[in-house]
Amino acid sequence: MEKEGKILIVDDNEDVLFALNLLLKPHVEKVKVSTQPSQITRFMKEFEPDVILLDMNFKQDAISGKEGFDCLEQILQTDKQAVVIFMTAYADTDKAVKAIKAGATDFISKPWEKEKILATLSTAIKLRQSRREINKLKSQMTALNATLKMPVIIGQSPAMKELEKTITQLAEIDANILILGENGTGKDLVARALHYHSLRQDKPFVTIDLGSIPEALFEGEIFGFEKGAFTDAHQAKVGRMEVATGGTLFLDEIGNLSLPMQSKLLTAIEKKQISRLGSTKITPIDIRLICATNSPIHQLVEEGRFRQDLLYRINTIEIHIPPLRERGEDVLLLAEHFMQIFARKYKKSPKGFSKEARQKLMMYSWPGNVRELQHAIERAVILSHTPLLKADDFILTPQPEKRMEENESLNLHELEQNAIERAIRRCNGNLTQAAELLGISRYALYRKLEKI
Repeated sequence: MEKEGKILIVDDNEDVLFALNLLLKPHVEKVKVSTQPSQITRFMKEFEPDVILLDMNFKQDAISGKEGFDCLEQILQTDKQAVVIFMTAYADTDKAVKAIKAGATDFISKPWEKEKILATLSTAIKLRQSRREINKLKSQMTALNATLKMPVIIGQSPAMKELEKTITQLAEIDANILILGENGTGKDLVARALHYHSLRQDKPFVTIDLGSIPEALFEGEIFGFEKGAFTDAHQAKVGRMEVATGGTLFLDEIGNLSLPMQSKLLTAIEKKQISRLGSTKITPIDIRLICATNSPIHQLVEEGRFRQDLLYRINTIEIHIPPLRERGEDVLLLAEHFMQIFARKYKKSPKGFSKEARQKLMMYSWPGNVRELQHAIERAVILSHTPLLKADDFILTPQPEKRMEENESLNLHELEQNAIERAIRRCNGNLTQAAELLGISRYALYRKLEKI
């Protein structure tokens, strides 16, 4: 049976230390001993004991136990969940009660009974493990509560129907997925939908935006750290990989990750284990990895800026999200959806969009995609004072004029034909919508189509 638990024993009597070391070594993972209470903090950072056996009475004060209580206070300041067992040859009920109230886990009298001290330590080690597991579960519950609601993907365009079909097909497949798409297309939403429809849906969904985390903080965020691992590590932190165990880890904007950090991530994925910063303890992980980027990641590989072996690990399946300008009437569906949300938020009562407003929304190329549309609708709802949102309510970024090449046709018939074809494509073949987009009647569009 594998031995568990690291024990730190602090006592000013070397005979006691020798006897306890001899007794405990066959039963626990590791034992460290010290006669110096001043060294406890150092041992806690370097040795990371599960249980501290602490003498209550040192040479300076052999009866009152004040030194022991001072040490206990120092230990709990370093780690408020530390498991401390007091030892003393001057045991009495009052001291035992005071010790427990001060934060000690248990109290052992000297001389000890072998079976009793082994049982006490076994219980203490399990308590320490339980406290660690509770911290991890708390983090996982926080992540889980954020993903209980089913993500809603809005869109009727062929591209979005195909995307929804792909998500459904992947429901039974626990493969790593890479989502590609421009900024603002909804990569986070698709990642959440993939998790919600997966075999891990009742486990945490944990996300890291690699575009917003400085490289110096990446390891601490993804792997976690122990208290004192670096200057600002005032308390231990569970890493995102550890929190996501059993569930899904979503790494957004993975194309921003530096080569050294790519190497560390690859090692963790391949070995399925991590170590927190400041710790040598190995923690197994079980995650489904979903990554996303707006960068041309295959080009980054060719340029030597992204590891090919890491790309192989993260893109078992690739999903491409189309930009909003290629989604036709989805623009109006999303606009209606956002209008209702912001009408409730700002206690407004818009009824819809004017014809000119609909045309403006459909004609715009939306370089910021769904995110830009959402902001545009929010601003329009706030500023509008009429039942219908008008074209003037939408302040859109001017689109740069396309530079005309020398050999580009100026033939009016060809220009009109191209405009009609673009309008029909944008409206997914809906001629009524295309006519509205072109600013002509449906009958006039029919006539023009007959001439093409």
